[in-house]
Amino acid sequence: MITAALLAVLAALSNAVASVLQRRAARSVPPELGLRLGLIWALLRHPVWLWGIVALIAGFVFQAAALSMGGIALVQPVLVVELPFTMIILSGAFGTVLDRRSWLAIGALSAGLATFLTAAAPGTGRWSPDATRWIVATVVTAGTIAVLVAAASLTRSAVRPAALGVAGGLGFAFTATLIKECTSIAQEDLGALLVSWPLYAMVAAGLCSLFLLQNALHSGSLVVAQPALTISDPIAGILYGALMFGEPIRTGPWIVYEVAGIGLMVFGVIELTRSPLIQGQGVTTPTGK
Repeated sequence: MITAALLAVLAALSNAVASVLQRRAARSVPPELGLRLGLIWALLRHPVWLWGIVALIAGFVFQAAALSMGGIALVQPVLVVELPFTMIILSGAFGTVLDRRSWLAIGALSAGLATFLTAAAPGTGRWSPDATRWIVATVVTAGTIAVLVAAASLTRSAVRPAALGVAGGLGFAFTATLIKECTSIAQEDLGALLVSWPLYAMVAAGLCSLFLLQNALHSGSLVVAQPALTISDPIAGILYGALMFGEPIRTGPWIVYEVAGIGLMVFGVIELTRSPLIQGQGVTTPTGK
């Protein structure tokens, strides 16, 4: 469990590097390309964005390694620490000093994560999803994302970045379930992985999630998009882990501490997105993946 958590932290660090590079490139793309494939084509011509993809791939590798050793309900929440990493990278890159409010937010997010994981004590899965669970999860996830994207396409208000942020978070959480399944297949028979449907479903889900991510980065206010993106991923990951893989989460009185932990994480994320450092650079994080 400790090794899985450390690998998840390395994934978060890689994602933080990717976020700084990707957001820089995304801000240079014309607004009219939002929710169009032309957005990705325009970004492909930015070397900075391509380096961001390299960092994102490294994050994927670390995340896959973490999921091979631990449950989704453990790995996905740990990935929220990519936002504090982003802050620290930005402060080092631009020679600035994090103010007291930023450190308070980082402390709140970290304390919230520790509180949640201690209270929830997520365990390893007790079963592998059968065909029915995969079908239900796919239909519900795709339907929810479709509704969110439709809502985003109908407005330019704060609903747009919030809806796309939640859609991206759901997409990355669902991709994590497919990564988990792929690592299980690979551990039993690496050759079987190449002819299994989860591998190709994982690639498709990851690409769709990346598309949603870029649009969330491109769509509007960071203060709205970031909490939606950062928090929806771990919450969805916990649900996927519990319902699809049977990963145990403590209930009863522990729920009070779990909710308190999530509340501290939400507070920390919102405060960090209000930081002049992040607002000035217009950076957001890919989460989760």
